[in-house]
Amino acid sequence: QVQLVESGGGLVQAGGSLRLSCAASGPTFSRNTMGWFRQAPGKDRECVAAITSSGSSTYYADSVKGRFTISRDDAKSTVYLQMNNLKPEDTAVYYCAAHAGSSLIVISGRSYHYWGQGTQVTISS
Repeated sequence: QVQLVESGGGLVQAGGSLRLSCAASGPTFSRNTMGWFRQAPGKDRECVAAITSSGSSTYYADSVKGRFTISRDDAKSTVYLQMNNLKPEDTAVYYCAAHAGSSLIVISGRSYHYWGQGTQVTISS
């Protein structure tokens, strides 16, 4: 069983930055592909970034490329999402997710096995 706890959300002005953290429990973190998803009111959940278990491959949604960076620290069992140049359309609940035992990029939320509780990110214009 993997438990994920996100932190770092909040309210910032457009153009600002936030860093989300997701701390994982359990001994298998280093073998999991990790993803960050977001869901805004009335919209579908979308994968904004993902990173393979080795950290060698990453994925970014077109809407966040060049602004968001996903990284992982296996020694701390933590995955991060650095978000720069934030826009009002980035406002959403952000979720961390783990796909157990995969070395590949996984984008579909239905393929992820474990989810955090979410953290609210609000960007004011």
